[in-house]
Amino acid sequence: MRKPGEDPSRPMRRRLLAALLLLTAAPVWAGDCLTRGTGDLGVVIERAAGSLRVVDVGARRELFRVEDLGDLSHASVVFSPDQRYAFVFGRDGALSKVDLLCGRVIERIKQAGNSIGGAISQDGDLVAVSNYEPGGVRIFRASDLEPVTRIPATYDDDKRAKVVGLVDAPGERFVFSLYEAGAIWVADLSNPGSPEVERFEDVGRKPYDGLVDGRGRYYIAGLFGEDGLALLDLWQTGQGVRRILDDYGRGDQRLPVYKMPHLEGWALTDEHAFIPAVGRHALLVVDRDTWQEVKRIELPGQPVFAVARPDGRQVWVNFAHPDNDTLRVIDVASLEVVEALDPGPGVLHMEFTPKGEAVWVSVRDDDAVHVYDTASFERVAELEAKTPSGIFFTHRAHEIGR
Repeated sequence: MRKPGEDPSRPMRRRLLAALLLLTAAPVWAGDCLTRGTGDLGVVIERAAGSLRVVDVGARRELFRVEDLGDLSHASVVFSPDQRYAFVFGRDGALSKVDLLCGRVIERIKQAGNSIGGAISQDGDLVAVSNYEPGGVRIFRASDLEPVTRIPATYDDDKRAKVVGLVDAPGERFVFSLYEAGAIWVADLSNPGSPEVERFEDVGRKPYDGLVDGRGRYYIAGLFGEDGLALLDLWQTGQGVRRILDDYGRGDQRLPVYKMPHLEGWALTDEHAFIPAVGRHALLVVDRDTWQEVKRIELPGQPVFAVARPDGRQVWVNFAHPDNDTLRVIDVASLEVVEALDPGPGVLHMEFTPKGEAVWVSVRDDDAVHVYDTASFERVAELEAKTPSGIFFTHRAHEIGR
């Protein structure tokens, strides 16, 4: 009943508002597509099945399953600036563009024989793919995957190197490493049809992966053939590449390496970089101003990923076989391990929600993704997925090098 003196339209407005709130609590569909924002979406790679699952991160549920994407054994994903489209880089050289709101493949091309990831340009117009076979980088228009140009990774006149560690950097640049050539190249795509390439040779033996920090200033390549890393200041490329942490393993007996650490999973906080020590049961804590080791955190296995919570307070670490069923959580304030978790066999990737209240963990051999509360360390959800590996949330669209 309307109260005396009440605006006669007010009860109707309240009912309309309640109805709108009810509608926004669940997905709204237009035909086969969602009509909603994309900021709370993500994908889970099903490596053995050649498929991916589009997920609602906040609701912790699956929305679509996209199949027939080829070999996803080492697949990675980047997103368009509007976060609607995922670009999937398959190990078999395929590049796929997936519409996350409709759950379907927009375009799929076979652009090489063997590839190992890619990146999207700062303006979102170009997608770059790094290739093992033939060695080099190919550039495509993000709108329709039409070829733009290619950058062959040639060295010693006629040899081709595998390209690894491809990342985007400010100024429409891509940075990548040449494995056999021991080189780092910076390609400026301001003029997409005629890229300018700055080459840095003799950076170290077998750079196997690379990352760029969140500001887009430093590119760091890990070296498989020797201790240490190669660092390039992208603000001052004229200074060349310098070596850091050359002696972190000197005098130690190396252990067999069952899985190389992935540099794009390194934790970079305000003050420190947390770097897995290759062939050792340790995480190196490195000062980001001096690039000197300040502490070594001993761990029960060989670390693969060391990932920082978005606020930088925690670092979560997983491990290579035979310790790949466990996780360790490091408190950044004390630089001590504060929690041990046992999700199950084949723990691979971790992805934090944008504000860091939860972390999603792929447990490959359990065919599941586990979601943990980062305050209580309790498992709060579990999603079915067939041999899950990479997990990528759309907030990456606005992060450099992701």
